[in-house]
Amino acid sequence: MTHRSVRSSEDGITQAKQILAMKGWSQQYLAGEVGLSSRQCVWKFLTGRPIERHIFKEICFKLELNWEEIVDLPYEQSPKRVQPEWIVENLGLEECVKMMRAKVGEQIQIQCNSLQSSFELTQPPLDQIYTTVKILPEPTHQRWLEVVDLQQGKNSTQRFSVKGTNPKAVSGLEIINKYNKLMILGKPGAGKTTFLQYIALQCSKGKYKGDLIPCFIQLRSWLEQGFDEEINLSSYLMRQCLGHGLSHEQSLTLLQEGKFFCLLDGLDEISQESREILYRNIDNFAQDYYKNRIIMTCRGAVQQFHFKGFTYVEIADFDHTSIENFAQRWFVAMADNKRNGKNKADEFLEQLDLPENQPIRELAITPILLNLLCSVFKERSSFPTKRAKLYQIGLDILLQRWDQARGIERDGIYHNLPLPHKIKLLCQIAAITFERDSCFFESREVLDIIEEYLENSLDLKEDAETLWLTSEAVLKSIELQHGLLIERARDIYSFSHLTFQEYLTARKIVSTKSEVLKNELNKLAQKILESRWREVILLTISLLPNADFVLQNMKQVLDSLVQQDLLLERFLVLLENKVSSVKFSGEKSALRAFYFTLFRHRDLDLALALDINLSSQLKLDKELQLDSILARAFVDSVRLVEKPNLKHFLNLCFTLELENKFQLDPNFQESFQTLKSILPSPENKKEDIFTWWQEEGKEWVETFHHLLIEHRQIGYNWQLNPEQQELWDQYYQANLFLVECLNSDGQISPKVSQEIESTLLLPPQILEILKTQINPLLSV
Repeated sequence: MTHRSVRSSEDGITQAKQILAMKGWSQQYLAGEVGLSSRQCVWKFLTGRPIERHIFKEICFKLELNWEEIVDLPYEQSPKRVQPEWIVENLGLEECVKMMRAKVGEQIQIQCNSLQSSFELTQPPLDQIYTTVKILPEPTHQRWLEVVDLQQGKNSTQRFSVKGTNPKAVSGLEIINKYNKLMILGKPGAGKTTFLQYIALQCSKGKYKGDLIPCFIQLRSWLEQGFDEEINLSSYLMRQCLGHGLSHEQSLTLLQEGKFFCLLDGLDEISQESREILYRNIDNFAQDYYKNRIIMTCRGAVQQFHFKGFTYVEIADFDHTSIENFAQRWFVAMADNKRNGKNKADEFLEQLDLPENQPIRELAITPILLNLLCSVFKERSSFPTKRAKLYQIGLDILLQRWDQARGIERDGIYHNLPLPHKIKLLCQIAAITFERDSCFFESREVLDIIEEYLENSLDLKEDAETLWLTSEAVLKSIELQHGLLIERARDIYSFSHLTFQEYLTARKIVSTKSEVLKNELNKLAQKILESRWREVILLTISLLPNADFVLQNMKQVLDSLVQQDLLLERFLVLLENKVSSVKFSGEKSALRAFYFTLFRHRDLDLALALDINLSSQLKLDKELQLDSILARAFVDSVRLVEKPNLKHFLNLCFTLELENKFQLDPNFQESFQTLKSILPSPENKKEDIFTWWQEEGKEWVETFHHLLIEHRQIGYNWQLNPEQQELWDQYYQANLFLVECLNSDGQISPKVSQEIESTLLLPPQILEILKTQINPLLSV
């Protein structure tokens, strides 16, 4: 029995039974009067077994018994009344407020200016890193929306991202100024406690509501305090006043006149057994002493009780500005001087904004995960090359470390589920919903997945109704305890971060039994053409002990894609012929990539990914320079036909001055000179130049085009229809992604990597020869 548990004396049991008989109450009825969901505690009370002290007092109150007279405790544990050493007489109301503010100021500073972390031994003081909190006036889970509403404006290639300030979000101070009674909801790690601590500090310093007495209470700690503490808010506040020398009358006046600013943190952290009594007590306090300001915080999933007169709001995710502000403050606070801290923050934000770090950037919308990112970046000035490791740490914080660091123990079937089973269940939910292309999904979908897991993996034998109710409890527990699943609207859920859904999906694939793993990896390789699967593929590659098989299968998918379009196949043949005619010391695949986009995208992403030295080769290799200049000139000439522009025409004339820069082939030079001579003189009137381009320009461009094809083997006009255009773009982007996979942190054998790189953008005919004669491994 802990110091919080008490039991009835024999005499007390006799008195209680007599009163029950006199009132005609059953144990179940008494339990209902006390606010308990079962009669177990009443039975323990009547049989002399220990129960929690606050429940013992509530039962005695309902039976009109003095709990101190019937409690069975050793003498040294008997309750003590607060006996102040002095009573301050003749103080008016305002003087009492000033005195109490002075007394509690140091306590608030100690309570609220330090932050708790599950991954850093030391954290900077709150007042050094606090970042303005934004509030959503309407909790998201209360919205009557459909899945299609939440997906509106989002296509399959987009991710959740930080897109500036939510237009519905307002300043936290603006919200608490507006409402006297406030319930602030938010997912784990959203900054609820930090916001309350900040408000308490501001009030204590007189910067906000300086005429009130701040009272910051962590509800879980309050209930776990010693025997001489009341689980009654008014009694607790009275006790604080009496302990600081005020009389009973003065203390009561402070309550009645609303001079307390009650900041009650962590309503979700209370055990189910204690929750009902605590709810009722706070609700009664808010009604009886309605002038006092009250702000409570709670995770959004715990809403079985609605407090009368309270406005419910929700903490918004960090936007881009909040992320910047937090990072600047955090690094400056952790650095040895301000300049170094600011430089480190700038490096952090610059890397965070890189396109390849977008999945990491998505985590930063949650303050606790942004804190983790800052902590990770602090040591190496970079993010881990193995992103999966970072995601695992973030997942671990939300799954167990955040609650463990604060000593919170949850209840219910999900809490008793071993961690491996929790992860497997989350992987199952992530993989199935991701496969369905569901960023948002209705509760019934995820409940079906949970029910199947409980029945098959845990061998939970229940009737259908009980199993469904158990699944609902598990879903709410996942939302409450970890915040990994979020209710975005009524009965519509999503993962808190798309990054976690992707990571868990990859983890599910990798954990597949060995006999079917190859089949799963082959199915994954088919997804290379779907951009939304690319982060899952990258994570899977990084988690596999050897990624050769999946990469070889991805390459085969791209090779098969070429055979779907004869024009693409023909283009690759001509591309290889062109590359073979160019003397080039670098990677041939990089040269193929250069010419692939020369007249289409004109980007060098794939070429540079294959050979970083290509950028310098372009400055040295005359052949590449010439073709690049001619391609630019051709594109400019097409635009002049469409819309004549004097500046563009002058640029074209300058670009075409090639004779002094390059040693041209005599045949090409002759035809090229003839073509240039047809152009109007730059000294002509602007109107005459424009008229020429409108009347003669199209024919001139066609002649230029034929010249490029005949003498330089570039600029073929394929006249692609929209479907072919999409397929060619898809093929290029998929090749670019395949190279990204080869350069990732996965375990890939050098031989396979080289074989794949060297055969990129090759036509099927050449690939067949290579498969059988040079690289038999590619035919696997």
